[in-house]
Amino acid sequence: MNLPQNVGKNDKYARLGVGGLLVILAITGAIGPWGFIGLLPIATGLLNTCPAYTLLGINTGGSDKAS
Repeated sequence: MNLPQNVGKNDKYARLGVGGLLVILAITGAIGPWGFIGLLPIATGLLNTCPAYTLLGINTGGSDKAS
């Protein structure tokens, strides 16, 4: 399975930061269990690919690998 790498460096760091914050807040009970949705941006950041970006033709990685 060859996933297009369409998530750039800054986008990756933002996903990891926001996702991590949501998960931490969910674990501490500050925002409730819906905060575990932060696992999605963490996964897309670690994999450097975003299915929504692929569908929309967005590529923040700076190369044409997503095309």
